[in-house]
Amino acid sequence: MDRQLSMQGQGLMETATPVAPRLSSIARRRQLREKVIAGVITATAFTGIAALVLILVFIAKEALAIFLEAHAREEASLSKMFLPQVVRAGRPAAFVWQPVSNVPKVSMIPLFIGTLKTTLVSMAVAVPVGVAGALFAAEFAPRRLREILKPTIELLAGIPSVVLGFFALMVMATFLQDTLGFPTRLNAVVAGLALALAIVPVIFTVSEDALTAVPRSYREASLALGATPWETAWKVVLPAAAPGILAACVLGFGRAIGETMIVLMASGNASIVSWNFTDSVRSMSATIAAEMGEVVVGSPHYSLLFFIGVQLFLFTFILNMVASTWTKRVLKRLTGGGA
Repeated sequence: MDRQLSMQGQGLMETATPVAPRLSSIARRRQLREKVIAGVITATAFTGIAALVLILVFIAKEALAIFLEAHAREEASLSKMFLPQVVRAGRPAAFVWQPVSNVPKVSMIPLFIGTLKTTLVSMAVAVPVGVAGALFAAEFAPRRLREILKPTIELLAGIPSVVLGFFALMVMATFLQDTLGFPTRLNAVVAGLALALAIVPVIFTVSEDALTAVPRSYREASLALGATPWETAWKVVLPAAAPGILAACVLGFGRAIGETMIVLMASGNASIVSWNFTDSVRSMSATIAAEMGEVVVGSPHYSLLFFIGVQLFLFTFILNMVASTWTKRVLKRLTGGGA
């Protein structure tokens, strides 16, 4: 009996012996595959970072010619870009953007004002509409309506900006002028409203995700204390999702300030220094798009357009840093760290 059991045990050991090397080889192949996948992901990430750094270096190198070359400094110095200049004898100094002329005028102030006006109009419309729509979809809309509403609004993000610009140019501008009596057909209001159509899907999507991510226990505790659903949504859920909503607004602001085709087609492209929103405007991004194709490579005008791109990047970077700092403070206060 013992001999029979020992023979059976020996047979089991002989059948089990080839299994161990097979399992170890499978584990080695799996580890090798995971290392290859991790290496590919890491290489892809570093490739994207390297491409971004190279783009920034290229733009900065082309823009530095304004400060390094004597001819460029004479034509486009910092004083001429940011201080009023005498355009004609006997007239007061003014801010004028006219880089192609016998005496180039390269004031950035009209471009700043035009960019700010269109961005303010678009954000004044897109932020309330986007956040209110996200709050309704996350807190009050029935499930079937939410399944229809969210994809429909997000579908606007797939519309090309040139289509929105063409719609603003041909339809919206005429309608607003006939309805509101604008003195100019293409102005900051038309461009800002068209920009809002492109920004609302971004703000709505990110805000809705932030509102949905608020723990359900917050809502249940508020309702248990006697608050109405509206008070819960307004005073509990919305403040808890404030960091995500701020991120949505920052993304929308970045999209608005960097949008090109809509502003190029619907703003009128007139570099006017005026705070009247019904006047035509010229934005920084639209200036780059309109003039880069005809500028002489290596000229002061060429370097000036790259300098505008650097300013757009710096402005967006500073805005993101400020928003990130504010978001951290809000999160710290919500989690009790600021007490």
